[in-house]
Amino acid sequence: IICEGKKRKNEKAFRGCHKFFRLSTISIMFKSALVLALAASASAFAPASFGVRTTALKQAENYGEFDGQTWDFETKKAAFEKWDPNSPRTPNNFNPFETQNGNSPDCSGHFPGGTWYKDPVRGDVDFTKMTEERNWLESTDTTKGAAPGCAGCL
Repeated sequence: IICEGKKRKNEKAFRGCHKFFRLSTISIMFKSALVLALAASASAFAPASFGVRTTALKQAENYGEFDGQTWDFETKKAAFEKWDPNSPRTPNNFNPFETQNGNSPDCSGHFPGGTWYKDPVRGDVDFTKMTEERNWLESTDTTKGAAPGCAGCL
């Protein structure tokens, strides 16, 4: 013990030694408890070891052929020409002019707020191009005669 080397002539010094010993013991216990609490809370910042992990292959299935390209009107028309309303909706088979709550799909047919939505790269647009696009959309049946809720529609 720390206090054995002290002489008992001065009783106060002897008692003070025991107080110091108790405080250092409490201090060690407090530090140990603090380290354990920090170690336990560190798991809150560690990645979860359970749950669903998506692989690169699974992610690749959720993006279409126009992913990463400029999503301008010409690209939308190309996607529209390939769209088959009788086939199931996929990232390669969707109506690019279809809207959901006023939102247009990205270049893979995903809408904002969805799991796989990516903000598309948009081309430059001026008033003349917007007028041409509006005229084309008004003169074209963008549903291809498909009823709402068909296989290739929302």
